[in-house]
Amino acid sequence: MDKIYRNHKGAKSKGFKCCHCSRWIKFLKSIGTKHRDHCPLCLWSRHVDLEKPGDRKSECKAKMKPIGLTFKKEGIDKYGNQKQGELMITHQCVGCGKISINRIAGDDNPKVILNIFGKSKSLSPKLIKQIKENDIRLLKKTEEKEILVQLFGRNF
Repeated sequence: MDKIYRNHKGAKSKGFKCCHCSRWIKFLKSIGTKHRDHCPLCLWSRHVDLEKPGDRKSECKAKMKPIGLTFKKEGIDKYGNQKQGELMITHQCVGCGKISINRIAGDDNPKVILNIFGKSKSLSPKLIKQIKENDIRLLKKTEEKEILVQLFGRNF
């Protein structure tokens, strides 16, 4: 039996209608993340979380535009090197301007992910500064191979 979820307005739901492309997105257990709040087709999100993923405490509820990619910080390995984290989407809220990162899910469209990466190279200096102030490091062209490995595996 399907689990019943509550959407950002508190209504019972087994999914949500994308705030950007208007497609119905069904909740799936197999996507590799507990908290689905972005569309796997266009990767737009809704500003639903306030302090941590899944808290659903934000009052903003505006659309969040995917603007770039980053790697999740994973700490230091036993040799003192920074560990490579998983690929994350960087979003900006079109309502309040908040910048946040969001875990990529197993069913997210890789072509759209790569398109976001390409467009991130033309962000304004002001937005890049704001992203840095949020302690987020946008990925650069030199990291494209690692992005492809994370999306498609070692034998892409």
